[in-house]
Amino acid sequence: MIDNKTFSNEIPTLYIVPTPIGNLGDITQRAIEVLNSVDLIAAEDTRHTGKLLAHFNIQTRTFALHDHNEQQKAQVLVDKLTQGQSIALVSDAGTPLISDPGYHLVTQCRQAGVRVVPLPGACAVIAALSASGLPSDRFSFEGFLPAKSKGRKDKFLEIAKVARTCIFYESPHRIMDSLADMLEILGPDREVVLARELTKTFETIQGLPLGELIDWINEDDNRKRGEMVLLVHGYREEATEDSLPDEATRTLAILTKELPLKKAAAMAAEIYNLKKNALYKWGLENI
Repeated sequence: MIDNKTFSNEIPTLYIVPTPIGNLGDITQRAIEVLNSVDLIAAEDTRHTGKLLAHFNIQTRTFALHDHNEQQKAQVLVDKLTQGQSIALVSDAGTPLISDPGYHLVTQCRQAGVRVVPLPGACAVIAALSASGLPSDRFSFEGFLPAKSKGRKDKFLEIAKVARTCIFYESPHRIMDSLADMLEILGPDREVVLARELTKTFETIQGLPLGELIDWINEDDNRKRGEMVLLVHGYREEATEDSLPDEATRTLAILTKELPLKKAAAMAAEIYNLKKNALYKWGLENI
């Protein structure tokens, strides 16, 4: 039995329903209940979603809503909602609207006064960030990288001096070209994490300085395959020994009591968003 706060036939509602990004065990009980109970499921690809529904024995009718028809079909769904139906919006994988269709539908629903209820669930961006080891207090999701080299380079120039972690989606057939463009703009020392095939059998999360990451990927063609998330460490100000904050050097001195200098310098650099080489050099000369 569904709690009235989750689903109610009395109040027409558009439910935003995340679906697994790989492992089917990641669907929530609430998502299954809503998909079973709504009048219609708006799906990015009805054949793809049909397989998911069949797995969970969900019989609800589907309606195709994708990038190529959303602006034309959104009003059809809004009309159904205002006439009393409830609808679930799903994408092929993950949370709808995150580089997936749904924006126009949600906007029109809100303008029409239709209730919109989001369900929490799978999202490749958040899954990748949580396991990346990169700063997560400030980050931006930039969507898919442009298909053309010039567009990618312009994007990398845009984020070159941005201090927050930047996250991108990329396809397997463009990954090496994109990393080559990133290398040209950001240089070989920028830390980048590749998260691929998240929640699937061959899930891989590898973080290295960009130049080393490219070499690592080239060692095995399998590392160029699958759904990919790229996470780029934010810009860190160049630091000289003279410009190191006192609190950073104090922290370094404390850390070296328990850790090797190289590791301590890397940790202090991460804490204070500084270059580790300047801290390492200071440590060699002062500790």
